[in-house]
Amino acid sequence: MPTTPCTASPKVATLEDLVERDKDHDCPGFGIHHICVRVEAVADLPTRFGHFRVVAFWNNRDGKEHVAIVHGDVMGAADLPTRLHSECLTGDVMGSLRCDCRDQLETALRKLGSMERGLLLYLRQEGRGIGLVNKIRAYALQEKGLDTVQANRALGFRDDERDYAVAAHMLMSLNVQSVRLMTNNPDKIRQLEQLGTKVSGRIPHVIPPNDYNRFYLETKVARSGHQIDLPVRPRLSEQDDPVIVESEI
Repeated sequence: MPTTPCTASPKVATLEDLVERDKDHDCPGFGIHHICVRVEAVADLPTRFGHFRVVAFWNNRDGKEHVAIVHGDVMGAADLPTRLHSECLTGDVMGSLRCDCRDQLETALRKLGSMERGLLLYLRQEGRGIGLVNKIRAYALQEKGLDTVQANRALGFRDDERDYAVAAHMLMSLNVQSVRLMTNNPDKIRQLEQLGTKVSGRIPHVIPPNDYNRFYLETKVARSGHQIDLPVRPRLSEQDDPVIVESEI
């Protein structure tokens, strides 16, 4: 396991102090892309799911702005309930039923808002890291019969292009000691641990399927190893009828 390239940031008293602490922050970076992040701004974020603080991060790789949605006192916390949520414009904003992203986001915020403390990292990794335009291209391929993994590969991408180095550095910036990760995806746990984050446990995060995303969720289980126990499809009454083989005479 590689060592963490950036030692823990100095502890400060409040979230607002993170901005001053990080104004000159620079480090060798996390992961193969040597990603370094720093806190740029902090503000209140009252939501329908509870009262949160929002912490905005800059990163040195692509300039994308990631945020931490904070409930309670998370700085220096151990066994912190944490959700890593990758951006999904079609799901999070438009309410698309092709995926379970919006339901996952809202359920996570509702759960975290009911706890003493919790953290959601909103990561700008649209379409499992392939971007919005390529995600729509993948949708078009899925309409021709490919599953989500096959569509990604047909476009020249890996099954999943997401990189959690930004998330690992964000957690380090908040001095989080360990997380209980809210996920069904073992790859998130594996990547975080390889980047030096201590994952002390897993909180299952299963969303019931709908008619439009069931095949997508089944693909997650079959092709990506997601730990989702999907409800059995309802059996039609005609499936219990005896098989009748017509005579060829």
